[in-house]
Amino acid sequence: MRIADAGDAVMAALVAAYGPEAALEQVRGGRFAPGFVDDVTSRSGRPPDLERRLQAWRTRLLSADPVADLALGERSGARLIAPGDLEWPTQLDDLGPERPLALWVQGNADLRFSCLRSVAVVGSRAATPYGMHVAAEMGAGLAEAGWTVVSGGAYGVDAAAHRGALAGSAPTIAVLACGLDIAYPAAHVGLFAAIRDRGAVVSECPPGVRPTRPRFLVRNRVIAALSRGTLVVEAALRSGALNTAAHAGTLLRRLAAVPGPVTSENSAGCHRLIRRGEAVCVTSAREMIELVGAMGEDLAPEPRGPVLPRDALDGDTRAVLEAVPARAGTGLATIALDAGVDLTTALTCLGALAAAGHVERSEHGWRLRRTGGARSPSDFPAYR
Repeated sequence: MRIADAGDAVMAALVAAYGPEAALEQVRGGRFAPGFVDDVTSRSGRPPDLERRLQAWRTRLLSADPVADLALGERSGARLIAPGDLEWPTQLDDLGPERPLALWVQGNADLRFSCLRSVAVVGSRAATPYGMHVAAEMGAGLAEAGWTVVSGGAYGVDAAAHRGALAGSAPTIAVLACGLDIAYPAAHVGLFAAIRDRGAVVSECPPGVRPTRPRFLVRNRVIAALSRGTLVVEAALRSGALNTAAHAGTLLRRLAAVPGPVTSENSAGCHRLIRRGEAVCVTSAREMIELVGAMGEDLAPEPRGPVLPRDALDGDTRAVLEAVPARAGTGLATIALDAGVDLTTALTCLGALAAAGHVERSEHGWRLRRTGGARSPSDFPAYR
């Protein structure tokens, strides 16, 4: 695990082609098996600098101590899972040659079971109060519905999504870009402890590995692959969250984005995803669940406006009500003419409207009933 950086596609291809032990022997021997260079070249389209990589791997191999890594991981309560283990999430196999060689897991949740119904929630580290609020609401709503929230444990949207999920009943998974014995960011020590208690903290880096910018980028593919879909809450045009979104698109996972103020640079990345048709506009946890859930079963409720008193009226009664003036009263014949009904129908409807408290008789005829000193049509928003 210490020989190559996490996400090294060439090392992953070497292991996939020959197995871990044979791949390690090739690194020790300082030469690749015949045909491997041609195979990698044909798939990548250009010959990679394999000799340089080989020398770098051999140098790292001298300092590699897998027994010490396992002992250190065991002391910290971490377990190492690999493809084929019962806890291994098989959706990671969609990464192909870029699939992690193994994962270190710390926490009480079963990683494979927890990720069967999961959503990745990602976004800006420098999140606005709006982004933090939406991320927390999304995390809580997903968790309450039994969906696991997967994120990166970083400042901003990640932390808000994790904290929101901890308020629900489902586990939450934090995928780190460093060893599990290193709390990064350091201010999230308490958050990671709560996540381990209710979910799991995951990394493909062995203990002692420090976070670097490239490791954050390659970590993002694991976040996208673990979940059924990715939700970008808030992201600028240059944001690591858009890197996760790109991985989700490559993996054919569902991708969604939350719109923000058009004047906010922190939401410009989300707006671009929506405008290009790469992401679905989502405004609630229920809408995200509808996007990634079972077809016909996890439907979000259709949003509706407020129910007004006039909504229950039939067509004739509504037409008569529209014909009644707000200020000065008018006669029955005028109301019937404006409403397009006969006199008998108009009188019947006016009687029903008066009984319901919508209209009243005045000195000059029928008018809308005055409540609280109303004096103009604007005071009757339910009717005008």
